[in-house]
Amino acid sequence: MLIIFYCFILSLLSSLFYSTAHLHTSTPNHKMITISCAFFTLLTCVGGVTVVTQSPLITVSKGETAQLDCNLGTVTNVAGWYKQTPAGVPQFVLVFYHGWSSPTYGSGFSAPKFTSTHSSQSDYRLIISNVDVDDSAVYYCQTYDSSVSEGVSQRFTA
Repeated sequence: MLIIFYCFILSLLSSLFYSTAHLHTSTPNHKMITISCAFFTLLTCVGGVTVVTQSPLITVSKGETAQLDCNLGTVTNVAGWYKQTPAGVPQFVLVFYHGWSSPTYGSGFSAPKFTSTHSSQSDYRLIISNVDVDDSAVYYCQTYDSSVSEGVSQRFTA
């Protein structure tokens, strides 16, 4: 089961997209894993606007593959992905530059469980294979707008 909602928010300073993530039970014998993703871009000057489009709520069954899409709008070339569980801090999953053949992974994350693809310089996808309950979280897509001289690149530490 795949549920997709599209949200658009324009902001001169930042764009923050989020929704909550949780594990829910649709029937006593059938558990569904809900994976949400939140996308953000931080800008510190009014010289540019960044619009990020996302599919914030993805629901898949255990063992299936989750695909989280991130459209960076006019910002191009790089997408970083982070995972945050309700009781935890954001964890760096991976970063993927448009010119690379494969992503670079954070500690505790690797292929084939986590991977990323891109179809253009602004369209990126995080792919989580063989999902289980531990994958239920909020996932962040992060980018850096180099057209803004004072743009901020966000880094999380676990």
